[in-house]
Amino acid sequence: MNKSYLSAQDKIIIYKSKDNQIQLEVRLDLDKDTIWLNQAQIARLFGTQRPAITKHLNNVFKCKELDEKAVCSILEHTADDGKKYATKFYNLDAVISVGYRVNSARATQFRIWATGVLKEHILSGYTLNQKRLLGQTDKLKELEKAIAFIEEKSRKGLLKDQARELLGIINEYAKSLTLLAQYDEGQISLCKGKTAKFTLTYSHCIEIIVRIKAELTRKNEAGVLFGQEMGRKLDGIIGGLYQTFGGEDLYPSIEEKSAHLFYFIIKDHPFADGNKRIASLFFIYFLEQNNYLFKGNGERKINDNALVALALLIAESDPKEKEIMIKIITNLLK
Repeated sequence: MNKSYLSAQDKIIIYKSKDNQIQLEVRLDLDKDTIWLNQAQIARLFGTQRPAITKHLNNVFKCKELDEKAVCSILEHTADDGKKYATKFYNLDAVISVGYRVNSARATQFRIWATGVLKEHILSGYTLNQKRLLGQTDKLKELEKAIAFIEEKSRKGLLKDQARELLGIINEYAKSLTLLAQYDEGQISLCKGKTAKFTLTYSHCIEIIVRIKAELTRKNEAGVLFGQEMGRKLDGIIGGLYQTFGGEDLYPSIEEKSAHLFYFIIKDHPFADGNKRIASLFFIYFLEQNNYLFKGNGERKINDNALVALALLIAESDPKEKEIMIKIITNLLK
């Protein structure tokens, strides 16, 4: 478990339920972009007793829905009597997991409130840092454009239930853009990184789809139309990744090739069914084959939840918004 120390600078915010029956002092973690509650607060939030919360948390960790080390922190603070006490606090992921076991309606209310607070922190935090971006107005506009784009899409269709995942994408994208702002280059464009060594072929992709379809069919997760190609659209998409102009690749980097592969399989609908799943599969596969799937600490650069949110974001986007989608994906892979 993480161990940290509370100080006078720690951000304390007040949460009130819609019916004004619950009021809590909530700790906002500015470094990890999450919110922390102890077991007594979680019990008040969901109108139950602390032993029930302990039981639900133990079940969450026992079934490995969440990793206790990742969502729990022991915080030491000084009480009114001058003594130091160590108390376990749990982040927003743990609170929501418990909420589904106790009272999902209240959990949903708290999630909406907490997501709004975190989003406000991200937006205001980068607004306050405009001095650091002085002389980098193009980069600031790029960030604002990306945030506005994701916010606008989050109100549509399937993306309404992806608030936290979209918030994570905004945060990671904002961080990557701030790093880019340290350079003296002009306008921000794509994040151009390592050259792709692995070459994806149409015949290899078809073989993978056949194997995946057979596996999903056994699990009753795919129908007859899954992976059924309409014409040779996939062949055209893969060929497009290796286009050249003047003897040079149009998409030379791993980031660019994987982003375009992901985008076009979703938007061009080469299959009768399963386009988003197949796009996600090949996106991960291409990154893995190029040894570019993981960060230095062993974590995936784009986790499963963020991948689902990105796929839905692409599906909801207008074709005219292709450029910004590609920029978001490439910078997340940086």
